[in-house]
Amino acid sequence: MTSVTVKDPPGFADPAVKAVFDGYPEPLRSRLLFVRAQIFDIARSTDGVGPLDEVLKWGQPSYLAAASKSGSTIRLGAVAKEDDRYALFFHCQTTLGGTYRDLYDGVLTFGGNRSIVFDNATDLTDENLEALRHCISLALTYHLAKKKG
Repeated sequence: MTSVTVKDPPGFADPAVKAVFDGYPEPLRSRLLFVRAQIFDIARSTDGVGPLDEVLKWGQPSYLAAASKSGSTIRLGAVAKEDDRYALFFHCQTTLGGTYRDLYDGVLTFGGNRSIVFDNATDLTDENLEALRHCISLALTYHLAKKKG
């Protein structure tokens, strides 16, 4: 994986969320934990987001700034029936999917209008990690942007 320095993410407040991560085989677990760290790092460094709630939704670790209500929920997990792929899932009824495609078609791989998909065997590069981080930021500030817009 690329060498992005992030602060250590918090421990798991919910043992059920930790159990989901613990249930993933390597290297999938490491890759998902790396993306989790990115989510917490971006939340910490983005004005208006505040603390994140980490819960299970549809059996997947999910992240939402419930206190600030700044963004849309994002989820992490393996792609169903594709053990070699994992994804960052976002709400398909937002404009996020279209925005992500407009910005990063050809850089990121999309699973319809609901996810950004990664190949478990391929490391994140500086280019697609920067794009992923921007997409996470857009999701975590989705409602703030709508209020400003």
